[in-house]
Amino acid sequence: MKLADGFVALVAGGTRGAGRGIAVELGAAGATVYVTGRSSRGSPSSMGRPETIEETAELVTAEGGRGIPLRVDHTVPAQVRALVDRLGAEQDGRLDLLVNDIWGGDALTRWGVTFWEHPLEEGLHMQRLGVHTHLITSWFAAPLMAARATGLIVEITDGASPGYRGNLFYDLAKAGVIRLALAEGADLRPHGVTVVGLTPGFLRSEAMLDHFGVTAQTWQDGIARDLHFAASETPRFVGRAVVALAADPEIAARSGQTLTSWDLAEEFGFTDVDGARPHWGRYFAQHVEGS
Repeated sequence: MKLADGFVALVAGGTRGAGRGIAVELGAAGATVYVTGRSSRGSPSSMGRPETIEETAELVTAEGGRGIPLRVDHTVPAQVRALVDRLGAEQDGRLDLLVNDIWGGDALTRWGVTFWEHPLEEGLHMQRLGVHTHLITSWFAAPLMAARATGLIVEITDGASPGYRGNLFYDLAKAGVIRLALAEGADLRPHGVTVVGLTPGFLRSEAMLDHFGVTAQTWQDGIARDLHFAASETPRFVGRAVVALAADPEIAARSGQTLTSWDLAEEFGFTDVDGARPHWGRYFAQHVEGS
């Protein structure tokens, strides 16, 4: 798919994982993509991961788009304001797409404990990282879209079902993003701007590959450790879902909804980079839920 000439996107939290996959697919569709995050060359974030915003931007450009890396801590409103001011000045006020993929809460999540046994400050910080950052970024960026009466905001979450995610603080952060999409969509609909939530399935992120001791090329070796890994998807899969949504002339009808990579793949006919079309929702219902 190709996007309109001059298409401008901001992928907030585009350093790795879904954010990187989305940014790269937008580049392949011809977009100018501002890639933000805290992990920059020479200035890594507290996560201690090797991926950087510069690497993502270079991948965007290599795919045919234009990648622009900017180091931004989205918990700091002044930094987000400066980002949006710069983008607006450089692009003559044009912002077609905002993807809120900021997270960073995995290392703070304690599984297998009750919420009162979970360190409170770590749980609260998960809300700052996973919800407040999205709201702060939309607060500054939405006026650019509203001024032109067009645009799409995609709120990336984890899971679309109402089931409990196994940790109160994690659950609250991911469900909060779904409500953000609903509420932002209601406020922005009269201004011509659409907001949707979007979830990938079992994501074959850089961190997950490391966890299983495999690479993007040898990922199937990880199935021996977790059978569910067979139904996983690359970050490019959800990236193709975002491109499909951004190119959809009927996107406004979806405002406030939370969508899935697997359902959109079936609707729009795209596949993952290896030609497969994983359907985590169907797999989860058949092999995970209730087991």
